[in-house]
Amino acid sequence: MKIKKMKESVKVLSIDGGGIRGIIPGTIMQAIEEDFNIKVADYFDLIAGTSTGGILACAYLCPHPDDPTLPRFSAKEVVNLYLERGTEIFDIPFFHRIRSVGGLTDETYPSKGLEKALNDYFGDGWLKDLLKPTVITSYDIHNRKGHFFRQHKANEPQRNFKVKDICRATSAAPTYFECSQITAEDKTQYCLVDGGVFVNNPAMCAYSEIREYTKLTAKNMHILSLGTGHKRDSYPYDKSRNFGKAEWIKPALDIMMSGAADVTHFHMSQIFGTIERPEQYLRVDQEIPPTINPEMDCATPENMESLRQLGLKIYHEHRETISQWMKLANEKADTPAPVV
Repeated sequence: MKIKKMKESVKVLSIDGGGIRGIIPGTIMQAIEEDFNIKVADYFDLIAGTSTGGILACAYLCPHPDDPTLPRFSAKEVVNLYLERGTEIFDIPFFHRIRSVGGLTDETYPSKGLEKALNDYFGDGWLKDLLKPTVITSYDIHNRKGHFFRQHKANEPQRNFKVKDICRATSAAPTYFECSQITAEDKTQYCLVDGGVFVNNPAMCAYSEIREYTKLTAKNMHILSLGTGHKRDSYPYDKSRNFGKAEWIKPALDIMMSGAADVTHFHMSQIFGTIERPEQYLRVDQEIPPTINPEMDCATPENMESLRQLGLKIYHEHRETISQWMKLANEKADTPAPVV
């Protein structure tokens, strides 16, 4: 499937990385799907995702085995991937904890739980069979460059991968999971890690993809960008001045991923600020309150439910803005406007 070049405007969904905090944008999309009586796969023309956002993107666009023109999962079922399998994904067996010295000498989590969940949801489905164009990010640590999984280019065997392998690659966060070695349809192998190391917010990637393949400009794009919540830990001089390698691991990853997302939002705001309707770009994100553990691997049942409730809260606070964005997106679209 190609990006539709003849459309007057396109609707894009972009979802950040953030581990188990993917429950937040997942819950927002569930509310949108149910509240406005749409299907995510039908409404958007392209979905971009990094890490947990990449998993969400693939799940929304996964075809139904009985009718490959329809989505397999509802947005509610996609959230359940996290709520039902999160504890299994972020589980540390006792002997792995000892062998890895608490994650210092090996990845924190064995990949078995994640890979089993991905296999259960996606089976042996291929990128080329997803329902809509995608931009899912990862980073090639062998060739030292970004790697983008694009459904609209996956008819070429060297660009086609199993969906479960794409999800494994985009979510291979350094220190959390081991890097992923995956094989394309033409048997070429790649060594990949989480796309969040260079582009945690993939909205600019989606914008660039639309520009390249349709030649549309910002005035003909409507982009909904969802974050996974953020908590900006402070690292004052007196505390950080004597950090060694071990102490810098977590702060460096935190700063790198949140900083990259901030830069993307800044540039997207600048680009859309030059057009008549800058609100065609909508960013929905919020600080995580101190009552919720913001760690991307805190998958206790209590914390996952708190993240779900936060997602609902964010949605209700932004419902009117989202509604206006959808109305604006449908002014030029060739699809019927949702009931609002």
